[in-house]
Amino acid sequence: MKSDAEYKALSVKEFTKAAEVYDSGHAGIYEMCKDDYPPILDELAKDGFERLLDVGCGTGPMVELLASEFPDRSYTGLDLTPRMIEVANAKGIGNARFVVGDAEDLPFDDGSFDTVICANSFHHYPNPQAFFDGAARVLCPGGKLVLRDYTAPAPVLWLMNHTEMPLANLVGHGDVRAYTLDEVRAFCEASGLVPVKLEAQKKFRLHLVARKPAGGAAT
Repeated sequence: MKSDAEYKALSVKEFTKAAEVYDSGHAGIYEMCKDDYPPILDELAKDGFERLLDVGCGTGPMVELLASEFPDRSYTGLDLTPRMIEVANAKGIGNARFVVGDAEDLPFDDGSFDTVICANSFHHYPNPQAFFDGAARVLCPGGKLVLRDYTAPAPVLWLMNHTEMPLANLVGHGDVRAYTLDEVRAFCEASGLVPVKLEAQKKFRLHLVARKPAGGAAT
């Protein structure tokens, strides 16, 4: 098993290369990331938002889409890979800022955002609970987290975690692990977030909407 630093170094190396094609129509395996945009957009349109953080934002395609749909909102994108952030900043999205940072150590003040989204990035995090704890901290009371990533029935998930992802590591990808719905629910509960929607959807997708209690800070 690799160390946390080794996983993160693999991710930075992988996505430094991917940044050059990420927004093109020839992004290879990263094309599947676009499938997560409509479900997230649907969740955000239900009850609105003002200050949004996109964790694992890549070159900022989701922020770019949201800024075109909701131009009067404030956006922040965070990614571990400096080249991804360089490409995102070069887009010149006026109501957005993009910063280099670690999803497991979010560099933002408590209660900075009313919405946190994370699309197809969570399986790269060696310490998933640290991400959930950080998301709970930077959300204001009543704020919500929308997360999409991989999940699968137990036998398939075992193969993903014990065969597919280790092979991906060998060819330079920073994949760490995919999780069951019960594991994700436990991450929420340990951080003080309340899952209001948690389900497995088609194409092995996990869909989570969790809220920070309106009565006070999550613990």
